[in-house]
Amino acid sequence: MWYSTLTSIFLLLTSLSAVLPGVAAEQMLVSNSLNTCQEDSMFTASLFKVVYTPSNNTASINIVATSSVEGSVVFDIAISAYGYEIIRTKVDPCDTGLAGLCPMTAGKIPLDFNLPVGAAAASQIPGIAYTFPDLDATVRVFLNMTETGKSVACVEADISNGKTVDLIAVKWVLAIIAGLVLCSSAIINGLGHSNAAAHIASGALSLFGFFQAQAMLGLTGIHLPPVVQSWTQDFQWSMGIISVDFMQDIFTWYQRATGGTPSTIFDSLTTVSVQVEKRGLSMLPDTAVNLYRRSAAILPSVPTLFKRANVMTGSGSYIVYGIQRVAFKADIETTNLFMTGLTFFCLFVVFTMGAVAAFKGLCELAVKQKWMKPDTFLEFRNGWLTVLKGILFRLTLIGYPQMAILCLWEFTQRDSPAEVVLAVFFIVGMTATLGWAASKVIRIARRSVVMHRNPAYILFSDPQALNKWGFLYVQFRASAYYFIIPVLGYTLVKAMFIAFGQANSTAQAVGFLIIEAAALICASVLRPWMDKSTNSFNIAICAVNFINAIFLLIFSDVFSQPPLVNGVIGLILFFLNAIFATILLIMVIVSTTLVFYRKNPDGRYQFMADDRTSFMKSQSALTGTTELDALAATARGDKAGYKNGLDLDEDNESISSASLRRRTDTSNLTLPTAGQHNSYSRHNSDRSHSPIDPAVPLFPAGGNQQQRAASPYGNGQAAAFRAQNNASPASGFRSASPSPWQRGAGYEH
Repeated sequence: MWYSTLTSIFLLLTSLSAVLPGVAAEQMLVSNSLNTCQEDSMFTASLFKVVYTPSNNTASINIVATSSVEGSVVFDIAISAYGYEIIRTKVDPCDTGLAGLCPMTAGKIPLDFNLPVGAAAASQIPGIAYTFPDLDATVRVFLNMTETGKSVACVEADISNGKTVDLIAVKWVLAIIAGLVLCSSAIINGLGHSNAAAHIASGALSLFGFFQAQAMLGLTGIHLPPVVQSWTQDFQWSMGIISVDFMQDIFTWYQRATGGTPSTIFDSLTTVSVQVEKRGLSMLPDTAVNLYRRSAAILPSVPTLFKRANVMTGSGSYIVYGIQRVAFKADIETTNLFMTGLTFFCLFVVFTMGAVAAFKGLCELAVKQKWMKPDTFLEFRNGWLTVLKGILFRLTLIGYPQMAILCLWEFTQRDSPAEVVLAVFFIVGMTATLGWAASKVIRIARRSVVMHRNPAYILFSDPQALNKWGFLYVQFRASAYYFIIPVLGYTLVKAMFIAFGQANSTAQAVGFLIIEAAALICASVLRPWMDKSTNSFNIAICAVNFINAIFLLIFSDVFSQPPLVNGVIGLILFFLNAIFATILLIMVIVSTTLVFYRKNPDGRYQFMADDRTSFMKSQSALTGTTELDALAATARGDKAGYKNGLDLDEDNESISSASLRRRTDTSNLTLPTAGQHNSYSRHNSDRSHSPIDPAVPLFPAGGNQQQRAASPYGNGQAAAFRAQNNASPASGFRSASPSPWQRGAGYEH
């Protein structure tokens, strides 16, 4: 029977799906759209739903089709899996004895019935077809006139088995791990282990950046095989693309209230089909390409293919691709996508601020009730507002790829005037904020180079600079403080290609290839991260991103390769990225866990070559006792590393910049004499905020130095390094003693 033959074709297409328990309770093969693959096709379907269940050998069929064919026809059926044609057969409907098909008659054909499938046809379907996830199988049927052999219609159906790698559990696990690692770095830093915290934070940010890079693959307008679509969908939460029903209702109301027209694609699923594009336009027959473009061109309010809402084909069904495809698979109306990403970013920021404030309150309560030692999280408790500012800057950096893509894409969609205004505000505001912060870091580093011939001095010795701006440079070595500028440029240019390149898959693929190649070369040559292991970690991520860009170029069909190549490359991309992501997760989890089990977490990591630990206030890097730290803070006139009411919005507000500028002012220095070999004086004593007379050393500078504990950085090499790189230009008088607060911390050697 013809229907049973056609059904077996559906199933053969469906052949392949990796076993993931719990994804579907019952084995089945499903097709939800019948796509036209020929220009001027005389047989179209606006609704097409076919479900075959092998348990009862029955196919449930629901079709609303329109036929203009009159006369006897022969069905030329081709079945392919992953681009490889596995069956090619011809069926004469007259042999099946079905009314309306022999001969065919013109008119609208609504069909809703159950079709028994013979055991012979069912036996042709391999068992793996029901279990391998995201099956890439297609049935294409040409309707040829019996008398002339001319094709008068062409339709094709994509087959799925309900199994997929797009799993909610995977998304939750990835999000929880990323969040816990970021929180762990903050806690470790609060406990005073800044070296370990910097490594953990760097790994967490790199991991999160890889997640966002995976999500960006799915946002491209390039054809992607089903398994790649589902794999990238697992990471769309990192871009704020999360579906919540009541929020979608609010976004729809807001769009209507601000003059927009929401799309209603999900409301029409019972009457029309939605085609999720998995092939590039160039892979279809020329007639199908012309039909596709012409269907989009007839929309009155759509001057370009990718402007405003969804594209409806000539048969009355919708087709989604790129960013719209991601929205559809996430159960989000395409006109609500921008507001969804924007809202979740804002909620993320608000909840983080609330969590930081709540943690501050809990710490104060724990100290007051003596549940916690008074010096625990002391630096955070005394300067928590500055720390909060740094956290907000870091959240802006994390959310920048997401907001850049969505805001730029909103300019092409113009869902409502109010949403366009929001897009302008956020893209300009975030870009300007991060650009200004990056320029601030560069100015601080250059001042440190001028004053001390070492950018690490002020960048890492000033606790306010470190807590507020450290998110931009702490993951890099001190001499690569500028590298945040290329990173921001990389993110913005990539977002532009994604948002504005939906109409041209080839240009988008070539742009990705150039961007990722430049990123890999820069990372490999400059090696800007803090140490060898961190460089290796990030270079590996850049290498995988570059390989993915090559795969995207192949998917764009620029080489006119056979469909089989795309099917195989899709599987390779999935397995490569799945294995690599698993390795990254294991590395981050293990390194974070080991830190908590070490008595000295900083000891797990070697000291960076930029000598930043000499300037950082770290529990393990400094040998001074709590009393000595308190005396040093009093001598500096600050409160546990912070001055009252201090803000780093201006350069002259920095602890280091103000105090060090006074020390390098030669007009206020008195040349030492024989009787003043180990002291210094100032002409203007009013400028000192310390109650301690700076002319009196806090510790003996004479023969009692041997009683003080040796500095961990007191070896000959470290002393020579500091003498060469950390000396102030005005410190040519070797007889001048170090600043009082530096004594006892190993700086005077």
